[in-house]
Amino acid sequence: MRSEAYQGTHSSEPSRAGRGPLSSNHALIIDDDPSARRMIRRAVEKQGCAVDTEPTLKGGLHAAREAAYDVVFLDVRMPDGNGLDFIPRLRATASCPEVIIMTGFGNEDGAEIAIKSGAWDYVQKTGSPSEILLPLSRALQYRHGLRNGASGPRVALERNGIVGESRALHACLDLLAQAAGSEANALITGETGTGKELFARALHANSPRSGERFVTVDCAALPEHLAESALFGHSKGAFTGADRRREGLIRQAHRGTLFLDEVGELTISLQKTLLRTLQERRFRPVGSSRETESDFRLVAATNRDLDAMAAEGLFREDLLYRLRTFQIELPPLRERKDDIRQLTLHHLSRQSERAGTEIKGVSPEFLQALLEHPWPGNVRELLSCLEVALRSAGGSPTLYRVHLPTELRISAIQRALGAARAGSPSSHAAPSTDHQTLRTVLEEAEKAYLTHLFERTGGDVRETCRISGLSRTALYTRLKKYGIHRDPRSS
Repeated sequence: MRSEAYQGTHSSEPSRAGRGPLSSNHALIIDDDPSARRMIRRAVEKQGCAVDTEPTLKGGLHAAREAAYDVVFLDVRMPDGNGLDFIPRLRATASCPEVIIMTGFGNEDGAEIAIKSGAWDYVQKTGSPSEILLPLSRALQYRHGLRNGASGPRVALERNGIVGESRALHACLDLLAQAAGSEANALITGETGTGKELFARALHANSPRSGERFVTVDCAALPEHLAESALFGHSKGAFTGADRRREGLIRQAHRGTLFLDEVGELTISLQKTLLRTLQERRFRPVGSSRETESDFRLVAATNRDLDAMAAEGLFREDLLYRLRTFQIELPPLRERKDDIRQLTLHHLSRQSERAGTEIKGVSPEFLQALLEHPWPGNVRELLSCLEVALRSAGGSPTLYRVHLPTELRISAIQRALGAARAGSPSSHAAPSTDHQTLRTVLEEAEKAYLTHLFERTGGDVRETCRISGLSRTALYTRLKKYGIHRDPRSS
């Protein structure tokens, strides 16, 4: 998860993570054994690679998010977890490195899990250096081919409403393109409001199944006593009220895509049945004596930590491995702030088009407030904020900070005051001074808003009241307070 604390390198080996872009052919070694790190480092450097090392999984994940790597050598048994569980997370970073699993305790099950999780290869440390360097050589050849092909024509993705050009978003789009060309199951993770369903629909739209159904299942909204029937269907008379045969959602997704939203909410018993369905592509409707089949592509999404749930016995580990053959981890909006301006203009344009009104402009202060807000609700919160601003603006052709939701305006002003106090020698002023300063800032914003609005309406009191939502008495009081003069001929 992106909130994990970073545990840095605790050896004399240099680490370049976080120092910006790296040159070509770079490898990262994640291993808690110092001697193993040194041995692998020497061998890899002889192949012309720059090498960084990390002794923990958390440190390695942090390094991969901060810098670009072609290959990651990853140990399985680490002090802070199982390396196999981190393969999808490493692959979901911006450079999407090839992951070579190293283990001193190789076994067939581990190899299967590694490859299905997206690893390039699975090798034993006890082998000769050539057994480690051969997969490195092949992985670098593959990456070189990708880089050379990058300047050629690329297949255009159907974004399906996904807006933004930030590096973090493009990394997710690259993974989406890979997943769309495959029939493998995909797991989309991320905080609430990051656009998981949007990505799921885009994955379907870019896949060979795009002409078939996209069936959405909100796992959190499935009534427990009816969940199995909803998913798998039922025969007539299977239970009280089943007066006719019903086709389940899984069968409805035949030849198309089945999207399980909030998959972490499924009960353990349903997880078991779903696992068998994924393996066999066959299932038995409730009350039926015959099995039916469904050829569907599964895409799941969750905002929960399924690894932690699996460790607590709340989610089947075998199902988790099957769900995330491909994993796309969507970044929160606070980590892709470069996209906020484009998102804002795009959605203002869409909402104006729907309402049949002209597109409103945005003031620099309005946009700055959006850029500085932490957006705990992500893109969904941003869209809600823009809807409030449009309603508040009424007929004003431009959005100002005063049109933002009250909570966001207060938050923006408090951040500005906090920054001013931090840089001021008198940062320990009395609370009453802080209160007066906040009131002054709000009054100045209100004055600027009314002055601009009065100019736009040509001093028309009736129109100004309509747009601002103020009564005549309240408007006159504010005009007098701020010294704003109106044309005496206006009514």
